[in-house]
Amino acid sequence: MIEIEQLDHLVLTVRDIDVSCEFYTQVLGMQRIHFGAGRTALKFGRQKINLHLYRQEFPPCAATPTPGSADLCFITRTPLDEVARHIQSCDVPIEEGPIRRSGANGPILSLYVRDPDGNLLEIANQE
Repeated sequence: MIEIEQLDHLVLTVRDIDVSCEFYTQVLGMQRIHFGAGRTALKFGRQKINLHLYRQEFPPCAATPTPGSADLCFITRTPLDEVARHIQSCDVPIEEGPIRRSGANGPILSLYVRDPDGNLLEIANQE
């Protein structure tokens, strides 16, 4: 039996890599990094999000890569009221929250926002 330990990275297909990087670095505090032959990713903690430009994806890739089709949840240690104030100061609307949800490791308190491509981002505190 295979035992998966953790997620190393995931891939988001985006319409504009620079616009996506601006959002994720300014709003969520991720770090833009470059790797390989002209590739771009967003690093946070021990994970990263590789970015593929729509219709110029790096093979192999998803069967139908589409900007705006992801729902992602990020756990933060920053208190959610501070997260909300920062997000609002970046002129990003909060779609929902704070609201209690069930996370992978138990209860979480979450806020929901959208990135420039329309992906739904849940930002949460473990409870």
